Amino acid sequence: MTRNLGIGTGRRKCAIARVFLREGTGKVLVNGKELTDYFKEGEFILNVRQPLMVTASENKYDVLITVLGGGPHGQAGACRHGVARALLQVDPANRTALKTNGYLTRDPRMVERKKYGQAGARRRFQFSKR
Repeated sequence: MTRNLGIGTGRRKCAIARVFLREGTGKVLVNGKELTDYFKEGEFILNVRQPLMVTASENKYDVLITVLGGGPHGQAGACRHGVARALLQVDPANRTALKTNGYLTRDPRMVERKKYGQAGARRRFQFSKR
C-alpha cells in the first residue's frame, strides 16, 4: 500500500476536495478518472495543476483527489486549494511560493441564500400598483 505524504482539504463555493499526495510520476486522478477526462476544459486542468507548477513538483508526486458538490468551476478551485495545502504539508518551504500566488487562501465568495417574500437573494417580485 502506498503511503500518503500530504493530505489537504480544499474548499470553494459548495465544492469540497480531499487531496492525497503520494510519491510518483505526476499522475493526477480526480474521482477515479484522469484529470483531463474529469475536467474537459483546459482552464480547469491548468487551475488544478498551478500549485504543482509553482513549486516545481509536477513530476514528483501522484495526486489523488476526491471532490464532491458544486459545479466544475468550484470543484477545480477546491482541488487547487487542496493540492496547495497538501504541498505545504509535504514541504513547509513551499509556503512562500504558494502564498504569494494566493493558492492557500480560501475564496470566501458563496451564493447568497434566497430570502422569503422575494424572487431570489435580492430580486423582488414584480410590484403591481393596481
